[in-house]
Amino acid sequence: MKLKDYAKEDLEVMSYSELAELILNDKGSEMKIVDVFKKICKLLEMSDAEFEAKIADFFELISTDKNFIILEKGYCDLRKKHTPKVIIEDEEEEEVIEPEVTENEETEVEEESEDDIFYDSSSDKDDVDDGDDELSDFMLVDEEEEANL
Repeated sequence: MKLKDYAKEDLEVMSYSELAELILNDKGSEMKIVDVFKKICKLLEMSDAEFEAKIADFFELISTDKNFIILEKGYCDLRKKHTPKVIIEDEEEEEVIEPEVTENEETEVEEESEDDIFYDSSSDKDDVDDGDDELSDFMLVDEEEEANL
């Protein structure tokens, strides 16, 4: 049904999302969110103060209702009018060409990797001094001794 086919009493019991859907269907194209709500306010004979008080709630409704989609520059439309276009491109497999490695280069790479196995990146400050044990002040206590303490 078109918006003009509804009686004022019927429009008053409809939700904002139902009214917005009717308005967007009648228009046939996208509209600014503010304009949709202005039209709702006009249909329901709401004042400017009511418009200003409820526009934020209407925007939240439009942005969370899955029947609507928010477009660029404050426009919205019905989601069913905007189906995603999926483009699948056939990619040809690219042949990977590995650089040729001579025997000399191959042994050099192996020697470098063997040397780096035991490389320590920590500084001298991180080294542990066996003479100064930080845990020497701690004492091991079992559960029975703990109960007696």
